[in-house]
Amino acid sequence: MAVHKNQLIELEITGVTSEGSGVGRWEGMAVFVPGTAPGDRLTARVVKTAKSYCYAIAERLTAPSPLRGAPLCPVYGKCGGCALRHLTYEAELAIKEDWVRQDLRRIGKCAPPMPPIVPSPLADRYRNKALIPIARQNGRLVSGFYAPRSHRVLPCADCLLQPAEFAAVTQAVLRWAEGCGLPAYDEITHKGVLRHLFLRKAEATGQVMAVLVVTRFDIPQPRELVEAVRGACPQVSGVLLNRNSAVTNVILGDQTKLLWGRESISDVLCGIRLDISPLSFYQVNRQGAQLLYAEAARMAALRGGEVLLDLYCGAGTIGLSMAGQAGQLIGVEIVPQAVENARANAAANGVTNARFLCADAGQAAAQLAAEGLRPDVVLVDPPRKGCSPDAIEAICAMAPRRVVMVSCNSATAARDTALFAQRGYAAAEARAVDMFPRTANVETVVQLSRKKPDDVIEIDLNLDELDATSAETKATYEEIKEYVLKETGLKVSSLYISQVKRKCGLEVGESYNLPKSEKVTVPQCPKDKEDAIRAALKHFAMI
Repeated sequence: MAVHKNQLIELEITGVTSEGSGVGRWEGMAVFVPGTAPGDRLTARVVKTAKSYCYAIAERLTAPSPLRGAPLCPVYGKCGGCALRHLTYEAELAIKEDWVRQDLRRIGKCAPPMPPIVPSPLADRYRNKALIPIARQNGRLVSGFYAPRSHRVLPCADCLLQPAEFAAVTQAVLRWAEGCGLPAYDEITHKGVLRHLFLRKAEATGQVMAVLVVTRFDIPQPRELVEAVRGACPQVSGVLLNRNSAVTNVILGDQTKLLWGRESISDVLCGIRLDISPLSFYQVNRQGAQLLYAEAARMAALRGGEVLLDLYCGAGTIGLSMAGQAGQLIGVEIVPQAVENARANAAANGVTNARFLCADAGQAAAQLAAEGLRPDVVLVDPPRKGCSPDAIEAICAMAPRRVVMVSCNSATAARDTALFAQRGYAAAEARAVDMFPRTANVETVVQLSRKKPDDVIEIDLNLDELDATSAETKATYEEIKEYVLKETGLKVSSLYISQVKRKCGLEVGESYNLPKSEKVTVPQCPKDKEDAIRAALKHFAMI
């Protein structure tokens, strides 16, 4: 029986998708309902239909699940950040562990041993970093979060995931900006100055960094800004400006200017003292990160004397935490400022057996392989899109005994696990670590061990099923075309969509983007259509 928009249906929720929506079935069709829990019985109203699934909203809970908890947050269900806050923490952990297990089984084609998920020591107030958008609404400046799949700012005075100090600093900045007449940046007209407030806190030292993201450095009353921020939060150790004048959704620009204090904050992670600059990667949950790195170190199984290669090393945190157990540490990172931080962190902690290279992970791995370097263990902690194919090829060419992969995206971790398996590395163990309580994110650690030649098997991996989010909720090419046409009036081809998806690190079928004849020139997607397609991919939460 076909389902139609606004139809009321009776459902029982049986699972939770990787985006945090409950899922049930009606007449054989998958129905996704945000804010629901496994075991919920409810009446739902259909809001969007597709061929094999539909989206709905809960109208009435007829029998609430015992897995439910009290959300507490005043903007829960509006900002979209805490997709699992309606669950008990115990239920959330069980769901996340299952996500990792199912991704490894479905995408990675493997089922390695998995000890129970590692919980976060803190379920609230654990984030040491916040990127807070600022906008003018109804004649006043507001700050908060973007509403789901939009850039409309949803006002929020205090997020329960952030330290209490962040709320005080944010309100002080808003009062200062109102007082000196500094206009908020408007993404439609591209006018205005103040775009975001970027805050970081070092839990071990209590230091707080406040960075205003602006379109120009010459802001009015900078001294008053410093006084306002320091008055609201005495723990602030530095006030900076970051300039981003580009017409882009990227939050931070490349240039930073110090107004007062220090350009970085100091924290202690796994016994290593670290200096963290505005552009450095640093895990947002320090206490959780220490447990995550302990798992990675256990799987690395260093005994002293080994060569440890740390790709995507950021400020060197995870590699430096293991340097004392290795003979030599080599870190690779593409962000220059992060490499500078890594070198400074090594020097500050008296680590003399480490060197850091500023390069793309794949290129650096290939260069080291060409130099004849044979690391015993390779550690990878890639961005959400996973390891690049070049990096995987180069790692396997160096033939390390083990590869330890840390990932914030279990789907791409499972994909990379399968790609490593094709090259002779089997998943010996995996474990989920909850670094992001109340959200639909979980860290995964996978130990990959080199198989003996007789044990190597070929795996036929279908990359089409790895297309961004869960296979059940990803947007089709036709849906992307419809969205682009509706929002911009532009018509885009499947070829252009596949080209942009490749640029964004999303896998597409082998037949896309290839000419039928070697003499045919493949047209490249124009800039305006590429921007429109990227906006569609963000709308559908694919990037």
